[in-house]
Amino acid sequence: MTERGAVRVRLDRLTREVAKFGAVGAVGTLVNFGVFNLVRHLTDLHVVRASVVATVVAIVFNYVGFRYFTYRDRDKSGRTKELTLFLLFSAVGLVIENGVLYAATYWFGWDGRLQANFFKFLGMGIATLFRFWSYRTWVFKALPAREAVAHAESFLEESDERPRTVARRAG
Repeated sequence: MTERGAVRVRLDRLTREVAKFGAVGAVGTLVNFGVFNLVRHLTDLHVVRASVVATVVAIVFNYVGFRYFTYRDRDKSGRTKELTLFLLFSAVGLVIENGVLYAATYWFGWDGRLQANFFKFLGMGIATLFRFWSYRTWVFKALPAREAVAHAESFLEESDERPRTVARRAG
């Protein structure tokens, strides 16, 4: 494969990964906003607390979507470590997302329903960039590239054949 072809393959894989991440994220966003507005409508929780509840529900939904849809082909050997890292990075994303909402609500006094949804959305966008990078880098690690595995296998096959050839010549 040429260098240009390899770049194209990597770009195609990244595009598919971003699309799948975006699909899960879009549904997760709907879950997040739905729960957020439902909690705000049905309870007397303060805006940031309602947002934290919604974010936690969305995190659970997103883990299932990422593990079984977006990153289903990734390494599955260390599920406990994967889940721990996912929750750690999700917690950082939760702080980013709700930190923006907190600042808008309590520092600037922007606490109307439309304003709360806008700043929640803004915080989610910033947190999503962090989550995408951290999930693909640390949580759902890629398996070795097929080409690298094939090269390693061919190298092993070659080394298996060499001793037999030497043994045949000696015998």
